Amino acid sequence: MATFERNDSANGAPAAARYAHIVGWGMALPETAMSNDELSTFVETDDEWIFARTGIRQRYIAHEGESTATLAYRAAQQALEVADILPTELDLIVVATSTAENIFPSTASLVQDWLNAHDAGAFDLSAACSGFVYALNMAADSIRAGSITSALVIGAETMSRILDWQDRSTCILFGDGAGAVVLKASAAPGGVLASVLRSDGAGGDLLAIPSVGSIDAAASRAGGNGNKLYKMTMAGGEVFRFATRVVSESIEQASARAGIAVSDIDLVVPHQANLRILQAAARKLGIDIKKFMSNLEKYGNTSAASIPIALCEAIEAKRIQDDDHIALVGFGGGLTWACMIIRWGLPIPRKPQSSLLNRQRRHVQYRIAKWRSRSRRWRRRVNRRVQSMRD
Repeated sequence: MATFERNDSANGAPAAARYAHIVGWGMALPETAMSNDELSTFVETDDEWIFARTGIRQRYIAHEGESTATLAYRAAQQALEVADILPTELDLIVVATSTAENIFPSTASLVQDWLNAHDAGAFDLSAACSGFVYALNMAADSIRAGSITSALVIGAETMSRILDWQDRSTCILFGDGAGAVVLKASAAPGGVLASVLRSDGAGGDLLAIPSVGSIDAAASRAGGNGNKLYKMTMAGGEVFRFATRVVSESIEQASARAGIAVSDIDLVVPHQANLRILQAAARKLGIDIKKFMSNLEKYGNTSAASIPIALCEAIEAKRIQDDDHIALVGFGGGLTWACMIIRWGLPIPRKPQSSLLNRQRRHVQYRIAKWRSRSRRWRRRVNRRVQSMRD
């Protein structure tokens, strides 16, 4: 792949190329898992039927005290620990999610506050199950362009809260969770090599969650085509055919952009939607299905969180080695799909005493964040009362 040079120095000389490397990773799951057998107690189905059609055995379901933001925060803390950097070193936080904590403020802004990452910009990105790759691409491009040095990218979902638990075609598929990575600028070649981002809005009705802004929300509590507000609908067969086509195509396109052959890919980390989709993609690409990372059996479809969670597990299982070529590929509502090629390069560990000091400093910053946030809210309440008395 050709490198680029930036001409941003005072004398017009080209600046050194910058690369965006993943240097930290983490994941978080709700406390409670729901097996297929448990699901079958209130949905007309059974373990054999679900597993044969999807490859799913269980999924994690958030309880009342857990949310998209709390899961994102826990995954972010883990990623910062692995990267061994302070929250105050972050320039940007992006949360890819379809189940944001609020319409606004963004989930990313809440995480930014809780981490005490007070110098970081923060926003949510909505591209459904492709969202994590989209977000990672946005952050990597910002690093390579020189506008930021480090970024925290999170995929987090509480899909259980937008499911119609009477709809067997969807409620058996999805689960909750979060995964995060830290991206950092480096002069060492590698990291994010190339990406392909695509969308086909004409297929938007095939997989959708109508919200407050839908065309008939003001007239009734039903979304477009008679669908319920804030509840998922999916045309499963058509989405399946779409996914089996775009996974192989996008991997081929991204590989060509990165200047490598598909056979050079050491591991594919795909969106975890259906085992049969992965098998079909492997056949089309002519590569061994063993090159596809799959943890669908344990977690189900966690939408934007599925790729970072699978990436974390692949790293922990030592399925990714230095200089490996990794393909991340997502597909979902929009319709959207995306693929990214990464040349893996593990960060050089800091000295143990430095890591211990940074760990202590991080935990101090988390405590400061709680105090700082409460203090600001208290001051604003006082200011509002004073202003109302004056008025």
